Amino acid sequence: MKIGIYGGTFDPPHLGHMEAARAALTLLELDKLFLIPAKLPPHKDMPAGGADPLARMSMTERMAGGLGPNVEVLDLELYRDGKSYTSDTLEELHKQYPDDEFWLLMGTDMFLSIQTWHAAERILSLAGVAGFARTESENQELLEVQAQYLHNTYGAKVCTIQLPHIVDVSSTQLRWELSLGQGRDKLYPPVYGYILRHRLYGTHADLKHLDWPELRACSYSMVKAKRIPHIRGAEETAVHLAETWGADPDLARMAGILHDCTKYYTMEEQLNLCAAYGIELDELEQRSVKLLHAKTGAAIARDIYGAPEEVCSAIYWHTTGRADMTLLEKILYIADYMEPNRDFEGVDQLRALTETDLDGAVLLGLEMSVQEMKDRGNPLHFRTAEARDWLKGQREHE
Repeated sequence: MKIGIYGGTFDPPHLGHMEAARAALTLLELDKLFLIPAKLPPHKDMPAGGADPLARMSMTERMAGGLGPNVEVLDLELYRDGKSYTSDTLEELHKQYPDDEFWLLMGTDMFLSIQTWHAAERILSLAGVAGFARTESENQELLEVQAQYLHNTYGAKVCTIQLPHIVDVSSTQLRWELSLGQGRDKLYPPVYGYILRHRLYGTHADLKHLDWPELRACSYSMVKAKRIPHIRGAEETAVHLAETWGADPDLARMAGILHDCTKYYTMEEQLNLCAAYGIELDELEQRSVKLLHAKTGAAIARDIYGAPEEVCSAIYWHTTGRADMTLLEKILYIADYMEPNRDFEGVDQLRALTETDLDGAVLLGLEMSVQEMKDRGNPLHFRTAEARDWLKGQREHE
């Protein structure tokens, strides 16, 4: 297996890091890429006002989610005493992956000075080195001269990478911009959302009065990257249905953005939130984590993000539905069920029906959900049955 190693302080991880990682994955044909945040980098002091190691780890994990399944974040330097020497990291990784080929990824400055690093000869015996240019002004010829020197002097495996898309970001400059309420365009949205939520780098956003990109970023930072397309699809679908059926598009948008914000909380975290917010649970909910994120998501939407009650109610009921749903509750329920990333038998019929008969579409969605639970042998929540029966009764009396 061919493994790339990309270390750094990642304070914060930004789009420049992402572009370099993507280029390395493709151009070096890596099977796996490890991102390794340093605790105490040997070559520089950690800046005043920077994020602590665990926050940098969390942000790097969010960036990794946007790079695909072959990218993993390792914490082995964060829990090692002393300075984060690359030679120690490589020694440790070789013990875990004795038969694999390693490539150390680095920017131009590090590449041109690697011979001055601690235990440089050992580093170059344990891994190949890939240096990439970060700006269009950097001299490819200079990189090639250094590559030849490292090969001749240490017998190193070396390659140089000219990034196909230049994303030149200074972490120092970015931290300063963030303190001024700028810099969003240089960050992967889930990373930016994490920064806002934890008020890193001097940010002081009012989480109850965010603009749409900021609210999306905060929501995306709370879930796994694979969930983001669904959230985006639910938002867009909810807005379209609101415009079609006369609901408030802004309320629909907010509900779509936040409806899954606690989706990946553990059972313990869900139950703790329910206790903290006084959310009463029935017997099925007490043992089914999948039913809890709607309730805790509504509480977080209200308490943290200042969502109005109509939005919170729509989030609260978007998983089970209920009898006599409001228009916004129906819209979020069905948008979540059949947004463009959903793929199941009958979904196209369901989507078409939402354009002409919203209640009919919601009823069909409820019936599909009931049948799915039955087919899987899972217990059906009584609210779902009540919602189906109420809509059936309404249509029988029309």
